[in-house]
Amino acid sequence: MHRIGFLLSDGFQVMALATQAVFECANVATGDPFYELDNFSVDGGDVRSSLGMVVGTRSVRERREVHTWIVAGVIDPTTSSAPAEVLSFLRKAGQRARRIAGICTGGFVLAEAGLLAGRRATMHWAFAREMQKRFPDIRVEDDRIYIVDGSVWTSAGMTAGLDLALAMVEKDLGADVARSVAHKLVMHQRRSGGQSQHSEMLDLAPKSDRIQSALDYARKNLSRTLTVEELAEAVHLSPRQFSRVFTLETGKSPAKAIEGLRLEAARLMIEQSRHPLDTIAKETGFRDRRHMREAFMRGFGLPPQAVRRDARVETASGGGG
Repeated sequence: MHRIGFLLSDGFQVMALATQAVFECANVATGDPFYELDNFSVDGGDVRSSLGMVVGTRSVRERREVHTWIVAGVIDPTTSSAPAEVLSFLRKAGQRARRIAGICTGGFVLAEAGLLAGRRATMHWAFAREMQKRFPDIRVEDDRIYIVDGSVWTSAGMTAGLDLALAMVEKDLGADVARSVAHKLVMHQRRSGGQSQHSEMLDLAPKSDRIQSALDYARKNLSRTLTVEELAEAVHLSPRQFSRVFTLETGKSPAKAIEGLRLEAARLMIEQSRHPLDTIAKETGFRDRRHMREAFMRGFGLPPQAVRRDARVETASGGGG
C-alpha cells in the first residue's frame, strides 16, 4: 500500500484535490487498491479552500507512514508565506518520504521550506519570475508542465497537476495502467513533463468566431500547404480583409501564426512518438526536415533532435522519482 498525504492550508485551491481522481482510477484499474489517500493539515480539523469549501483533515501529528506528500497551492503565493509549522513539518517529511510534490503554487511552499534549493523546478507562468527572484538558488523552468528532480516534483498550473499525478502512477504501476487512467478520465493525452506550458492557440486568443474557425481549420490541415486565400475562403472573407482582421485580433500575420501551430504540433509529435523526423516534418506541413529544423531554431532555439533528447531525459528522470 502506497500512502499519499495531501497537505492543505486555509486558502488552498480546490483543483489540487482533483489529482486524487488519478490515484482513485489507478486503484480501479489494478483491481487491488495500491493507493491510500488522506487529507492533512498541521492541526487537523476543517480547512477552508479559496472558494470557501470546507474539507476535513487529519493532523500531521496523527499520521502513519506517508510515502508521497502533495502540497496544495493557493491563489496568490506572493501575498503571504506558509506558516512556520508547515515549513518545519515539510523539512522533516522531505527527509523521510519517498517523494514530495508541489501542485502549482504549492511549489512556493516547498521553496520556503528549502526543499528546492539547488534543484530544477517549474511554476505557473504567472509566478515563475517571482519564484526565481525570491529563490535565486532554484533553477526555475517556466516552460515545463512538471519537473522531477530527484525526490521532489513540481507542476505548473493546476491542470498540470493531473499530468504530474499520472506520471507518478506510471512510475509506480507502469505505462499500461497510466494509459488506462488517462482513458477513464478522458484526458486527451499523457503529456510529458518537458511539454511546454504554453499553447499557441491560447496565445493567439482571437476575439471573433471567424478567426477562431480559421485557426481550427488550419490546425486540422497542417499537413497541407495553407495559403491566406484558402483560409480566407474557409471563413468567407476576402484575402485582404482576412489578413487585416487576423493580424488585428491575434497580433501575428497568418503565416507567422501557422508556423507557430506547425511548431507546436511537431514538438508534440517529437516528444511523444518515435516517428522519424522526416515523417513529422511532412505530417506538420514543413517542406522537409531541414525546413523544420530552421523553424525550431527560430522558435525554440533548439534543433528537433535536442527536443527529442530532452523529452527522453525527462521521461527517464521521472522514472527515478
